[in-house]
Amino acid sequence: MEKIGEIDLAAKSVIAIGSGKGGVGKSSIAAFLAYGLSRAGCKVGLLDADVYGPSIPHLIGAQGRPEMRGNRIQPVVVDGVKVMSIGFLVPTGEAVIWRGPMLHGALKQFLGDTEWGDLDYLIIDMPPGTGDIPLSLSQLLPLSGAVVVCTPQDLALLDATKAVAMLRKVNIQVVGMIENMSFFLCPECNSRHDIFGSGGAKRRAAELDVPFLGELPLVTRLRILGDQGNVGAVLDDASCGPYLEAICHNLVKNLADRQRRQPTMLVLDK
Repeated sequence: MEKIGEIDLAAKSVIAIGSGKGGVGKSSIAAFLAYGLSRAGCKVGLLDADVYGPSIPHLIGAQGRPEMRGNRIQPVVVDGVKVMSIGFLVPTGEAVIWRGPMLHGALKQFLGDTEWGDLDYLIIDMPPGTGDIPLSLSQLLPLSGAVVVCTPQDLALLDATKAVAMLRKVNIQVVGMIENMSFFLCPECNSRHDIFGSGGAKRRAAELDVPFLGELPLVTRLRILGDQGNVGAVLDDASCGPYLEAICHNLVKNLADRQRRQPTMLVLDK
């Protein structure tokens, strides 16, 4: 159990999913990772910390408000994944207009007042860019690391590089980079087309000394399932499921390797 200040969080690993810019599929990949880890038998929580643009409720097809039991928020459970998002609390179409201190307070409440229970992984979908949320996370609890999502083109890679620099500046270790929309798979002939270029994230990850977790193709089926609120079915899709499974495997392996290299030190009372 990790404890920082007032927060008791019984999670073995806490992984933040970030990006340098919006529109690269960060929230979708956060949901994919949560479902993939849950499918592998892990106990998983998914926190939507993208307060200004919460996408997780729509992606997973969840509605309604979380229940309160005493002073504890009960997360919404979808397909075995425990989920919390400001999207459950704000009417659809209504904007959240908060300054930094309010963001910090909301994130602290979502982490500390939600009845997460014992988790193997808590996946946190961060807002895009280099704003207040990563700083708040670094202050509120010890993260196991962050994953940066980007697309292959140079413009996205510039912003992803800034995201890596920001995370390192607030002492959050970057444990992986994922290239989304890496290539287009034609549904008719299954041929590959590098619409945005290809391999840029892998090369940039090597330059930044960040593990490359894998690539995810641009597939129409991904968009359809996301719009339908059924992202869990992506793992069963032959065109993209194997790529997601490989990314989940590489993330878990990297975390395990890091834990062996830097084991947690226990201080025993005399």
